Amino acid sequence: MSEQQSPKAPVPDGRSRFVTTRAKPPTEKGFIGFETIWEPFQKEAEYQTPKQP
Repeated sequence: MSEQQSPKAPVPDGRSRFVTTRAKPPTEKGFIGFETIWEPFQKEAEYQTPKQP
């Protein structure tokens, strides 16, 4: 006999130093994609014009 499918447990967010990965909700066809969020590697400093001699 066929068994009833149990509800899938949600996938936890994957975290590393600069990247966070989240599972997207399933589509109509059942495809589950992933969303990748990148954090900046370095800070951007404001440009200052050099002093003239």
